[in-house]
Amino acid sequence: MFENIIFFKFLDIFFIVFHSLLIVFNVLGWIWVKTRFWNFVTLNITAFSWFILGIWYGWGYCFCTDWHWQVRNMLGKRIESHSYISFLIESIFNVNIPAHIVDSITLLVFICSYVASSYFQIKKWWGNYKGIK
Repeated sequence: MFENIIFFKFLDIFFIVFHSLLIVFNVLGWIWVKTRFWNFVTLNITAFSWFILGIWYGWGYCFCTDWHWQVRNMLGKRIESHSYISFLIESIFNVNIPAHIVDSITLLVFICSYVASSYFQIKKWWGNYKGIK
């Protein structure tokens, strides 16, 4: 039993770090040439989770959040946040922002990041097609 608690505490910390870094990478990864392809990949995985899996699990569904919430439930930690971004804001700043505001800003930032990442990917693919380096 004790080993399970240690394992779930490790997973809780892992998800906080991994998921937070993934969010930062999704938002900023398009800036650096060397990370643009992987940023485009992670943004598409995020879009798939939110909009395709979201058809069955609810708009904005994130499998990372789902897994993290399962871990926190195993630890007996209540989840009162409606989204992972809300969870981070409440955890870091101890502020409760209305769900519609957090969701709107999250979507706006995601769209801006996705457009920027797509622009650079299309530009790269078009340059490769035209023989431009």
